[in-house]
Amino acid sequence: MTGKVTLVGAGPGDPGLLTRKGEAALRGAEVVVYDRLIVPELLELLPPTAERIDVGKQADCHPAPQWRINEILVEKALEGKNVVRLKGGDPFLFGRGGEELDLLAEHHIPFEVVPGVTSAIAAPAYGGIPVTHRDYASSLHIVTGHAKAGSPLRINFRALAEAGGTCVFLMGVSALERICGGLLEAGMAENTPAAVVERGTLPGQRKVVSTLGRLAEEARRAELHSPAVIVVGGVAALSDRFDWFDALPLKGRTIVVTRSKRRAGALRSRLRELGADVVDYPCIETVPRRENPALEQCLAQINRFDWVAFTSSAGVEVFFDALWRLGMDGRALSGVKLAAVGPSTAQALETRHLRADYVPPVYDTEHLALGLAARTKGPVLLPRAALGSPILPRVLEEQGVAFTDVPVYDTVFPGENADEVRSLLAAGETWVTFTSASTVRGFVNSLEPGTDLSRVLWLCIGPQTAAECARHGIRTRVAREATVPALVDLILDAAKE
Repeated sequence: MTGKVTLVGAGPGDPGLLTRKGEAALRGAEVVVYDRLIVPELLELLPPTAERIDVGKQADCHPAPQWRINEILVEKALEGKNVVRLKGGDPFLFGRGGEELDLLAEHHIPFEVVPGVTSAIAAPAYGGIPVTHRDYASSLHIVTGHAKAGSPLRINFRALAEAGGTCVFLMGVSALERICGGLLEAGMAENTPAAVVERGTLPGQRKVVSTLGRLAEEARRAELHSPAVIVVGGVAALSDRFDWFDALPLKGRTIVVTRSKRRAGALRSRLRELGADVVDYPCIETVPRRENPALEQCLAQINRFDWVAFTSSAGVEVFFDALWRLGMDGRALSGVKLAAVGPSTAQALETRHLRADYVPPVYDTEHLALGLAARTKGPVLLPRAALGSPILPRVLEEQGVAFTDVPVYDTVFPGENADEVRSLLAAGETWVTFTSASTVRGFVNSLEPGTDLSRVLWLCIGPQTAAECARHGIRTRVAREATVPALVDLILDAAKE
């Protein structure tokens, strides 16, 4: 049976600009064929079993030729696979999407196209430049500034100069002098506002705003490189007035998020919304214990427990997955009270339509234990990490509360992006966030001996995490409470200094 190919426009870089239809296509993909500039966060949307084919780089570091990309799409579709061709920007705007469809149509392979947000509009918008404005431009002309090696630019500069409006050149930064010169020779005024926006929509975005006569020189002085968008026209003069992206409070800050990939989403997304360049450095990942006789025995006798106390959303997931595998569901917990260490863990219960009977006023295991002790003498079931904090069982024991401590998942250090993070630490001016004591341990264990940490700002989510930092000689700032919003507030406060 023949499969299907979906061309998906990934947008210009900001993962938030992927369309909902594009996201749905990625989530259902069996194979994804993607370009060099695709941000890694989009690939996290894929099913774990999906085959990933990077056609932006091969062993010799050159892009895969277009004819080979076309063949790959046909081959995978003829295997009966649901294939997504993930392309930067929009597939049909200088994206060679039409060439890929030609061969698919020739082989009678079903296909679909999901348009994407183009950098021709998005990059100027993130640079404060509206490509049209009734007082400056009533037309938009999008032109490729790229030509085959050794070939002249095939651009009708005279027509562009006579048409007025806004000119946007894609893939033209290497030909910037020729583009500016061509427009000037065609009669466009030297003082025409013009700009170059590099890495548009991404945290590392930079721009140069000048005039047509001086743009090439100033862009060269600023060392702007591809990918970049060139904008020529009166609207470029609005850049400083309308620049909302550079005004974001965390723009220019590099922040390392050490939380596991599965848990990093909310923190990472919020920091990016505020303009930060977020580097994922998952210092722990949770690995559920699929074979867990101790947990299964407790679940089979769940009604003998007065309370089940959860210390993480990961524990909630593993607990209820195991309950389901044993042929039970939430009804089995009738008469059993539920405790959660904090709001995110309580939220994990709420997704299963269960409310936590107790959440401590201070979101840590010590206060969880004290709160339980004030409400019961047990027995309490603790489904948690194998290397969980020793504070919880110690305090329960001191308070005379009977409990059963069952490891339901292990924590491991993935080691991804280690070289990048070490380089950032060496360069200085990096901020590092910790959301648990285990992320601190994973981070410290990943460092090479003698790593200079003197120029790093450390920010953590609560006192127990801070205590773990102190054990390793790290002086950190602590959020007012152990929640992601409080951690973000701490980061914003630091940015104001």
